[in-house]
Amino acid sequence: MADPNPAQGMPIQFKKYWLTEDGAAAIGWNTPGDFERCTQLINAKIVENGNQPLPDRVIKGLCAKLHHEATGEWPGPGAHH
Repeated sequence: MADPNPAQGMPIQFKKYWLTEDGAAAIGWNTPGDFERCTQLINAKIVENGNQPLPDRVIKGLCAKLHHEATGEWPGPGAHH
């Protein structure tokens, strides 16, 4: 069974990169399209490293958690993006 909260056990360096470093700058948290950029950029990095992209619901769960940590809001209808 897949982890219902895939971001829960994220390594510290992973979170740091995508929340405060170059990854965060590329995503542009708190700007329109940030959630979609998150899913695209993280999966692109995974593929670049020779792995298969994450399944849709897994990457969306991961980016939802990152989005919430970065912006204080969950993505979805009515959100800023």
